[in-house]
Amino acid sequence: MKNKRLKFGIGVGVILIVVAWEAVSGFQQSKTYYVTVSELLTGKAARRHIRVGGVVQDNSIERHGGIVTFRLAQETSVIPVTYVGSDTLPDTFTGGAQAIIEGDYTAEGMFRAEKIQAKCTSKYQAAPPGVKPAQKVAESRGQGAGS
Repeated sequence: MKNKRLKFGIGVGVILIVVAWEAVSGFQQSKTYYVTVSELLTGKAARRHIRVGGVVQDNSIERHGGIVTFRLAQETSVIPVTYVGSDTLPDTFTGGAQAIIEGDYTAEGMFRAEKIQAKCTSKYQAAPPGVKPAQKVAESRGQGAGS
């Protein structure tokens, strides 16, 4: 009886160790760090699966079949990017748009993106001092305060 309990306890222990190992290794593989273009180029960032934020350079987007290439910039720092993902690129992905790319930075200095997110260029403006939001809407429709 004792022998069966010992074997059962060892079996449960082995299973728990394997499950814990898989959980830890899966978490390590799914970690993605966010860096800027400058941090990536200065080598301060790990070159394994990372997320990089910057601005898509104007007139740099080129489509060749299913491959999209462009340049991501931040101030004077620029990296070339190749996207071969299967997802459709967002409509907001244009030159001058802020974007976040996720993928791997190669030793050759090329970023291979798996995902691209483009920030929506909002045209919201702050109301002038003393103007309430409802009043601003009415004025934009041509219905001023005196109408």
